[in-house]
Amino acid sequence: MPVFDVDTGLLILAGKGDNVLYCIEVCASPPSLSQVNQILMEGKTRGIGLIPKPAIDVMSCEVLRALQLTDTFLVPISYEVPRKSHQEFHTDLFPDTAGNIPSMTAEEWWNGANKQVEKVTLHPARSSRKPYISICVPKPQAEEKKTKTSIKPETKELPLEAIRTTESSPSSPSSSVVSPSTPSSLVHSLSTTSGLSSGFVTSSSQKSLQSITGLSSKFRHVEGKVLHRDLHITNLKGLNLTVPGESDGFCVNQERVAVPLAAAGGQIAVLEISKPGRLPDASLPTIQNGGAVADLSWDPFDNHRLAVAGEDAKIRIWKVPVGGLTETIAEPKMILRGHTEKIYSIKFHPLASDILASTSYDMSVRIWNLCSGSQEQLLLGHKDQIFGLAWSPDGQHLATVSKDGKVRIYNPRQSAEPVQEGPGPEGSRGARLVWVCDGKFLLVSGFNSRSERQLYLYGTDSLSSGPVSTISNDVSPSTLIPFYDEDTSTVFLTGKGDTRVYVYEILSEPPYFLECNSFSSADPHKGLAFLPKTECNVRDVEFAKALRLGSNTLEPVVFRVPRVKKEYFQDDIFPDTAVWWKPALTGKAWLSGSSGKHQKISLQPKDMTPVSLAPKEVIVRKYAPSSVYLEEKTDEQKKEELLSAMVSKLGNLDDPLPQDAFEGVDEEEWDD
Repeated sequence: MPVFDVDTGLLILAGKGDNVLYCIEVCASPPSLSQVNQILMEGKTRGIGLIPKPAIDVMSCEVLRALQLTDTFLVPISYEVPRKSHQEFHTDLFPDTAGNIPSMTAEEWWNGANKQVEKVTLHPARSSRKPYISICVPKPQAEEKKTKTSIKPETKELPLEAIRTTESSPSSPSSSVVSPSTPSSLVHSLSTTSGLSSGFVTSSSQKSLQSITGLSSKFRHVEGKVLHRDLHITNLKGLNLTVPGESDGFCVNQERVAVPLAAAGGQIAVLEISKPGRLPDASLPTIQNGGAVADLSWDPFDNHRLAVAGEDAKIRIWKVPVGGLTETIAEPKMILRGHTEKIYSIKFHPLASDILASTSYDMSVRIWNLCSGSQEQLLLGHKDQIFGLAWSPDGQHLATVSKDGKVRIYNPRQSAEPVQEGPGPEGSRGARLVWVCDGKFLLVSGFNSRSERQLYLYGTDSLSSGPVSTISNDVSPSTLIPFYDEDTSTVFLTGKGDTRVYVYEILSEPPYFLECNSFSSADPHKGLAFLPKTECNVRDVEFAKALRLGSNTLEPVVFRVPRVKKEYFQDDIFPDTAVWWKPALTGKAWLSGSSGKHQKISLQPKDMTPVSLAPKEVIVRKYAPSSVYLEEKTDEQKKEELLSAMVSKLGNLDDPLPQDAFEGVDEEEWDD
């Protein structure tokens, strides 16, 4: 799709479905094409267009501004030529351009007339744009007042061939962070990028763009980084790559990680996070599950208890010794029986101890009491395979998404049938779900009828009305697995075999999704599991930490928000977090109808001051405002300034001369 600017001779080329924009200069004599630059956009292009010339910021040497249409946003891209001086209008960059008044009527053109549109100047001081209203449209009663544009000076001077491009989305650093397609920030001075929160005051056309793009996330510049190799666990051999897609693939807690192996008997390696390095080539002590592993999960209130779901329709509860495995164990502490077909998902209760939920190919959800080892509740209503389940934050409800195209919410202590039911994803390749925004919404990741990965946001009080918002990501065979951080309301999504982790901030009101920078790795990962919030280094503004499972390594990945005042505790990013490692109530109390709530603690170190209490900095101008230099002076003022400058150079006439301070030669020395 080509768009051409006649005034500058710049040609913008974009392919529908591509994410690269090319800028080419077209020269008439001699006829030639020379590429100026190319931009790698994050969002796929659905359309491209140019902003009218009168709407660009000529005093910032902006020669061209394009708009990229993506699936969900309009992304402005500004092309500018930096110059040293911005006090005057650069006529070499901005020739007279075609105005908005037609040169002839349709009847005149049909009769053979040929006239050019009258050109107008872009000089701010001399431009006088006349509004044009077609004769086919009735004239309005009153005209709206025009708004003045505020002009921001620039720096540097380069030829037209050295055009710089300013994209509305934040640029990617040299690390493995990719810029988002969401236009989360717009330009204040067109040579730099800044978020909407930092102020955006240029022209009325740019204000209209701000109203189009809407809000921006304070996490939009999030940086994902793989920590030093000394913290990696390497030489991890024999990984099980056939774990069902309904499972996360492996699981972690504060102390250790459990990884299924491909060895016979459903072996599970349990590795200590505090002991990184290269694993020995010899076989490791493992858990002998006795059957193929379908899913596994650590007890959130006991770092030594591991629940493993098998393809033999049994759930085995294992106890890992203090300090980790030193020898292979084959006898579980408990075996839960009740499902009639392969189990593929298990989830511990977030508040009550000893409560576990499981799903199976027998299309049932069962609630287990680990104290007694018995089944407490059987949830029915599914007509096909259950893709995923999730407990609500308050622990009172359980949500499921199924292959039968339905999303269901259960109150397991009151009824075996769903209390709400709504339409789910159209695709049947897989789905996941998680509760967000304090349990007010359900986020479902799935596929549409064209096998595109999509995110669906449902209101939990109106599930039957369908999703309130839907966004598309890409086309990939693996299901996006969500991890939601309640403190920051951000969700991380990635699939098995992916190289990219998507990051969104979830809002409880439109636009609901705010896309942030995504993290990309060089090679595909087998899974991604997040560590508790207490494992984050708040001094480096780390708000999430995960372990990335590669082909034979476990790598820690941290997600940070760039901040200037890192010496202060960023209390806007780190609110009080839940004491998730302590149960709010016992399983027996929950089964009897009681409810609880986690206590909360502050993550603020004792030696750090909250950034909200930091002293306010007084902004000091480095240079005098332009009004000082542009102020007209009379001849008398100029003479006085010149005379004062000359006198200051001459100095005071009463001051002694430099040679007066020199010592003379003794009289006796003259005789020699």
